Amino acid sequence: MDSRRSTPGGTVDGRAPEDLAVVVDAGGTVTVWSAGARQLLGYEAEEVVGRPAAGLLAADLPESGRRHVAEGRRWATEVALRHRDGGRVVVRLMGTPLADGDGGRPWLVTPAAPEQVAWPVEPDAEALWDLTLAQLPVPVAVYDHEARLVAANEVMTRVMGRSVAEMRGLTLSEIEPNPPFDEFDRLQRQVLRTGEPVFHENFGQSPSEVRNHAWSMFLSPLKDESGVVRGVSAAVFDTTEQYWARRRLVILNDASLRIGSTLDVTRTADELAEVAVTGFADFVTVDLLESVALGEEPEPVPPNRPVTLRRTAQRSVLDGCPESVVPNGGTTFYPVDTPPMRALVAGRGTLTAAGDPGLEKWIESSRGRAEAVTRHMIHSVMMVPLRARGVTLGLVHFLRHRTAESFSEDDLLLAEEIVARAAVSVDNARRYTHERRTALTLQRSLLPARPPDLAAMQVAYRYLPAGSGADVGGDWFDVIPLSGARVALVVGDVVGHGIHASATMGRLRTAVRTLADVDLAPDELLTQLDDLVVRLDREEGPQTGGRAEAPTPGEVGATCLYAVYDPVSRRCTMARAGHPPPAVVTPDGEVRFLNLPTGPPLGLGGLPFESVEVELAEGSLLALYTDGLVEAADRDIEVGLNLLRGALADKAGPLEETCDRVLRTVLPARPADDIVLMLARTSALDTAKVRTWQLPRDPAAVARARKSASEQVTAWGLGDAAFATELIVSELVTNAVRYGDDPVVLRLIRDSALICEVSDGSSTAPHLRRARVFDEGGRGLLLVAQMAERWGSRQTATGKTIWAELGLPDD
Repeated sequence: MDSRRSTPGGTVDGRAPEDLAVVVDAGGTVTVWSAGARQLLGYEAEEVVGRPAAGLLAADLPESGRRHVAEGRRWATEVALRHRDGGRVVVRLMGTPLADGDGGRPWLVTPAAPEQVAWPVEPDAEALWDLTLAQLPVPVAVYDHEARLVAANEVMTRVMGRSVAEMRGLTLSEIEPNPPFDEFDRLQRQVLRTGEPVFHENFGQSPSEVRNHAWSMFLSPLKDESGVVRGVSAAVFDTTEQYWARRRLVILNDASLRIGSTLDVTRTADELAEVAVTGFADFVTVDLLESVALGEEPEPVPPNRPVTLRRTAQRSVLDGCPESVVPNGGTTFYPVDTPPMRALVAGRGTLTAAGDPGLEKWIESSRGRAEAVTRHMIHSVMMVPLRARGVTLGLVHFLRHRTAESFSEDDLLLAEEIVARAAVSVDNARRYTHERRTALTLQRSLLPARPPDLAAMQVAYRYLPAGSGADVGGDWFDVIPLSGARVALVVGDVVGHGIHASATMGRLRTAVRTLADVDLAPDELLTQLDDLVVRLDREEGPQTGGRAEAPTPGEVGATCLYAVYDPVSRRCTMARAGHPPPAVVTPDGEVRFLNLPTGPPLGLGGLPFESVEVELAEGSLLALYTDGLVEAADRDIEVGLNLLRGALADKAGPLEETCDRVLRTVLPARPADDIVLMLARTSALDTAKVRTWQLPRDPAAVARARKSASEQVTAWGLGDAAFATELIVSELVTNAVRYGDDPVVLRLIRDSALICEVSDGSSTAPHLRRARVFDEGGRGLLLVAQMAERWGSRQTATGKTIWAELGLPDD
């Protein structure tokens, strides 16, 4: 009899020993163990005799065998046995009931021999025909007009696990009262009723076997000379190979549809494992190199030292993956000169061979792995490396234990095809993860690390990059201290995603800071920023034939809102370029969106922007944000604005808590864009900390201004800064009197620094110059620059203001 021994290394074909004999008593205990049994399963007699025979089974007896045992009749069927080394042996055996003196029923188990069909001495045509039907290599059976069995050949009796005598006169549903035989019986009766043949396919386990087969059944009517249906014939063909060939095509199609649905390395690996387990494997693991799992460039696999990989995904036909000895996210170790290591180095898939010492070394390198192989009777293993673009990314293990058949070369080709497709998706996901992380790092490095310490206002903000399914955007924000204790607030959004958008955002943020230092009005600043975006648009136009084409306006674009708050006057000047309107919350809780002129987005060029000035009560809350907060694909922007209004109207509290409440209330379920939210609570500068003097354009006013400034600084308790203040005030007032126009105004502000401002009616901007030895002037601003921590000038509605800041003595 043929036998197949399945081990973790593969399948070995052979013959069952002819002297195999085992006796099992009525209680199921082994009482006799022959040398042939020892040769087949490797157990010595003392290891087996006196122990339950059920412990030798690798799977339950087929249905026909269990039924015959219960009825006490002889049986012949395939049996899956457990070898001493943990392997699986499939052999066809026969059980013969014996009788003992106590009325029990022991069983003698021996190899099953095929039924012999006697040849007539001189067969005639009819005899030859009968012999042909009896010895056809496919199962054949004949049923009468009541669908009761009349005859069957030897192959059919072997498949059914019953002799012809046992089945004659019975219908299929009586022979085997289990699905799918009730359906076969129904089809036979259909053929008898209609006289039309029926073709039917089925995949399952026959009553006498422990393995699944694909069967193609041809049910044909048997008609007499008058055309009356007298019976039905059944010819059954084993189409398991064709079934698996079709199945492999289905699996490949399934893999192309399901693997790579996202740009996430872990999800892609899980999709690969899911497809393989659904299709042809019982347990699948996906191990990736550490660098790949982290989204970095894969490192070369060293052939002469062990490698550690990360378990990224695993799937099993059993709940919870009990076969696994490494949890998801854990690391696994590949020793040198083992099948996994050889597969990684060679870059080719392998079917492990029986007795491979490397396989045993790999199994024994982990006690948990060795126990799992034995406990679950893992008998067939394929190892296929994940390779994309000539680089190894990891290794996929395919294992079988519930499926009796071992993996074939065709299965290996299928696994390699699926893994090759998945490897490209994994590599794309890895590259995307790397690019996204780079863009996030770049973007975060270009954004403020923490709110600055301001006397004019409190600021809190939140920046949320888009989810893993979308690229990083170009949203940005900034808080810029200006001269005169003023503060500039900026929120912007660059068109597009990815590193390019982050780089453009960084350039625009730098430009805004530079223009803010010049103290441009909001509308003028946006005009300058618009010109910059237009230039970027031209510089980054598509290349054709070595020449830059004229790009379409707006390919590089952005929206922006720029606001300047003055705590002395409590007035805020704002302008926006295609950006959502800011919201203002008054101290009594009223929320309103400011009706600012929209202005065109940056990058269109040549269109004007308009500033609006509003007065804010002390303690007002100003909310600036990007469109990702209020816009979503599944809701109108008005819905988002109303949600924002409601969130801001809640009881006032710390700004950090308010930020969190707004995000919880307004944030879309699945944000598709970056989100910036910035909240600023305004303060008013104490009038006692601001002093202003109107000065005539008279040289004598310089001394009076110097004296007044010195007295005020001393009154503020800053006597140590009096000398530097006198010197700065003297130089600035002198320049205003000598070169400026009326009105001349001196203002001192005590904030985080001591600020000296001199305004006049001339718009001519001052500039530093190096005076020659005999020049009588030209040293004033140079002296101011050396005495002050910083200084500058800004244009005003009536002229200009020159300012200088001195650090407070306590600092």
